[in-house]
Amino acid sequence: MPKQEGQKSKLLALLRILEQKTDEEHLLNVPQLVQLLEQQNILAERKSIYSDIETLRSLGYDIQLQRGRGGGYWLASRTFELSELKLLVDAVQSSSVVSARTSKRIIHKLEALCSEYQGSQLQRQVYVDGRPKSDNQALLYNIDSLHNAINSGKMVRFRYKGDANRTVSPWQLAWDGGFYYLIAYQDEKDPANIRNYRVDRMSGVTVLDLPRRGREAFRKFDLPSYLRKHFNMFGGDEYRVTLRCVNDLETAMRDRFGKTVMLLPEADGEHFHFDVPVCVSPQFYGWVCGFGGKVEVVAPAAVRAQLHEMVQKLAEQHQ
Repeated sequence: MPKQEGQKSKLLALLRILEQKTDEEHLLNVPQLVQLLEQQNILAERKSIYSDIETLRSLGYDIQLQRGRGGGYWLASRTFELSELKLLVDAVQSSSVVSARTSKRIIHKLEALCSEYQGSQLQRQVYVDGRPKSDNQALLYNIDSLHNAINSGKMVRFRYKGDANRTVSPWQLAWDGGFYYLIAYQDEKDPANIRNYRVDRMSGVTVLDLPRRGREAFRKFDLPSYLRKHFNMFGGDEYRVTLRCVNDLETAMRDRFGKTVMLLPEADGEHFHFDVPVCVSPQFYGWVCGFGGKVEVVAPAAVRAQLHEMVQKLAEQHQ
């Protein structure tokens, strides 16, 4: 092996050792580094290790030295801090749309971004509400295909919930309630409109060599507003709904409808009301009922009547 090529190989091997086997609590001195290189059939003199470390430092690697008994070198800075990797692992583990097999594969890759000692701390088990994880193994590839279609302005075809194929024009991807949704324009059947589709319920996503449609519909599209109007992403007729709430729900209402919604205090000093656009659905009514009477639909009369009818049916069902 030519000398220059051998030097590059040694530098790379030394960097890998520092990445995998050192951190602030696990240091390696020069004799240990020489020994670990020899285990890879790479001969190195002690003096050359000092030179190699300086070369790596000049390339931007934060290699620190602790002098004295028990001292040694370690890689002090990495792309991700351990706390950040733990956060990413928790997000992957708790996601119901990422399969257990895919979760393990992603977490294994995240482990490579820290030392092997810290990697053992990434074997965490975090689940949300006991929900089962998706068994859709193609989910990540479907998401990638949808991003490619959005970026290239192409239509897509996919099978949805095991039914017939859908052909739509993709415009945005959104994350809501623990699931990915495709926000798309569909005009293959009436009425043409903006619709959403849960990505984990798609299969066979194919990017078509057809320009997407719906530009005019999406010209003034506001995704945050769309998410606030759709409860659990269910559609329905849109109304301007007036809600009356007890005062201790102010934070909950702002979390749901945004910081700019105008909350109007009432004369009794115990309630406030406000108007918001809502795509009214059974999920919306369920959300209202979930506050146990602390939220009242004041208007319009049609929405109030529909809520009353639903509650009556539930009451009769549970007599």
